[in-house]
Amino acid sequence: MIEIKGVTKKYGNFTAVDNVDIRIPRGSFFALLGPNGAGKTTLIRMLIGLAKPSTGEILINNMKVHRNNNKLKKMIGIVPQYTNLDKELTVRENLIFSAKIFKIPRRKASEKIDQLLEFVELKEIEDRETNKLSGGMKRKLMIAKALINDPQVIFLDEPTVGIDLNSRRKIWDILKSMKKQGKTILLTTHYIEEADYLCNSVSLMNNGRIFYYDTPENLKRLLGEYTLEYFNQEDKTEYKYFESMEEARIYSNNIKTEFTIRKTTLEDVFYNFTNRKVI
Repeated sequence: MIEIKGVTKKYGNFTAVDNVDIRIPRGSFFALLGPNGAGKTTLIRMLIGLAKPSTGEILINNMKVHRNNNKLKKMIGIVPQYTNLDKELTVRENLIFSAKIFKIPRRKASEKIDQLLEFVELKEIEDRETNKLSGGMKRKLMIAKALINDPQVIFLDEPTVGIDLNSRRKIWDILKSMKKQGKTILLTTHYIEEADYLCNSVSLMNNGRIFYYDTPENLKRLLGEYTLEYFNQEDKTEYKYFESMEEARIYSNNIKTEFTIRKTTLEDVFYNFTNRKVI
């Protein structure tokens, strides 16, 4: 569904995205994982036609991405990192306005809006002005807005940034439901557990480059199923990775400080290969 072929994006002497090459199958939930400044948002901007690659090309459903490709715009939905809602309009009015942009007939739009409000659990507050919504409610409305045209491909740029844990979990449920509908979803996030929980494939990005692309399970197997975490003699945290719990326990017998043995996470993978935590 999405093909990113040797894409590089430069701003003067600065390379924001460096020779990225990815194929994303139809119906997959794909995460682009990396720290702030890794190049995730720049890549998303090129995927939706707001920025032009310096070199390389991007295809969605075999159509080349560019700013004026209106046919392509009709088949994608976008949830940007920053709020794109009209604060003076109500919840429902925001969706009505979006439906008009896509020239959806009034009756069909009304039915679709009712469905979306139920889907994102905002039906009871559909007449509330947007500027009176909580952060989590605004994020839900942005997702509903992105789904108004029933897109085949959805881009989510940090969809749960800055909201509380309970709201984040509820949005995860919405995203999982979207996945079951067979939509192709590309998610950028720096929340490790978000990518691990939602996605069937993950790409690790740092300094504009993709350095690993696989399933969360396979990426964690690169290190080992279990992680031994402990303080060394300089009171710095050390990490050792093992294929089995028994191997980790045997190794821990020689450790004189406090230690923890736990399941390996995607954060361990990212930290091990970049020595830079996702923050």
